[in-house]
Amino acid sequence: MEPSVLPITRGPKFHWFGYYDKLQFSTDGRFVLGMEVDFEQRSPTVDDWVRVGMVDRSSGEWVELGTSNAWCWQQGCMLQWRGGSDSEVVWNDRLDGELVCHVVDVDNGNRRTLPRPVYTISPDGRTGLGIDFLRTGRLRPGYGYAGDDTTRGVLGPEDSGIYRMDLETGLHEPIVSIAEIAAIPQAHFPAEDREHYFNHLLWSPDGGRFIFLHRSVAVGGAGDGWRRTRMFTAGPDGTDLRIVDDYGGMSHFIWRDAGHILGWADRPSHGRAFYLYDETGRGDPQPVGPGVMTADGHCTYLPGGEWIVNDSYPRAESGRIQQLYLYHPGEDRRIDLAALPAGAEYAGEWRCDLHPRHSRDGRTLCIDSPHGGEGRQMYVVEVGKIVG
Repeated sequence: MEPSVLPITRGPKFHWFGYYDKLQFSTDGRFVLGMEVDFEQRSPTVDDWVRVGMVDRSSGEWVELGTSNAWCWQQGCMLQWRGGSDSEVVWNDRLDGELVCHVVDVDNGNRRTLPRPVYTISPDGRTGLGIDFLRTGRLRPGYGYAGDDTTRGVLGPEDSGIYRMDLETGLHEPIVSIAEIAAIPQAHFPAEDREHYFNHLLWSPDGGRFIFLHRSVAVGGAGDGWRRTRMFTAGPDGTDLRIVDDYGGMSHFIWRDAGHILGWADRPSHGRAFYLYDETGRGDPQPVGPGVMTADGHCTYLPGGEWIVNDSYPRAESGRIQQLYLYHPGEDRRIDLAALPAGAEYAGEWRCDLHPRHSRDGRTLCIDSPHGGEGRQMYVVEVGKIVG
């Protein structure tokens, strides 16, 4: 029997959280972060605001924390709990035309504003990493922010890339440039003029390294027209770069532990599949869930690393149904949790992926979905009885 999918937000406003690799639940599981907006089905502009808040699961109350006008449909304003803290929340915003991030203590309302936006926060909460959100927003709508990209026309800019910032002091420095990575030949494709950018940064569970995706698109639609993606990891200061996957088809990923990465990729050995990579490059990556996890999705390990939670896209061939399921690699066992419809209007940049996120104890999932007929809303699914 499938568990219930229970709403924790309702219309007429629309609510969602976004990406699957951020801390959405408070440490005790009582508060669930989210955003609220009053429109859908168009790109946000620099004049569009979201309300930032959290749901108190004990009362159902929406607790407003602030606002942001630096956001996108897929990843919101990078709203997340700060690692190492039980009460601080971080999100990006725009002040006087400049992108920044706020660090807010939900217990006392104290707020600090830091000079750069963040993408991912180290597990200890001390360091944030960020990218050029305006360049990414232009080249990959839905994953960056509206605004004037001053690097337009530059294939691999030297003054754009990844930076790190101290979340106490706000001190920041560039650590990896797009030019540096674009200059590394892509082994399995011919050289051609392409615009390069970074996306999807994520610290390892021990904070010892981080992942980033190097993506490129052909200028003016030349070449094969496809976005090429390869995965790199680096040390906290951007040095000791390693190419984890260089075949051009890397998609969603997650760390299993500090030494292994699960990712959907297209490789010669098994084609398009989920693979488990040794981050150091030892051995060939092995397929995970062949015949069971057969489509790209937003994969996450539950605490302990025994269970994977994943979703699927609402493809036409599936009747635009989004699947939510658990998979146990050790037992090669899949447990379907829900099959939820998404209307045809939820497509492209403003689609509403489930993006399953788990509570700190791994017993509760939260998803975004429009299946309830009130636009995108947040729902919880209890899986504690299944995962034990």
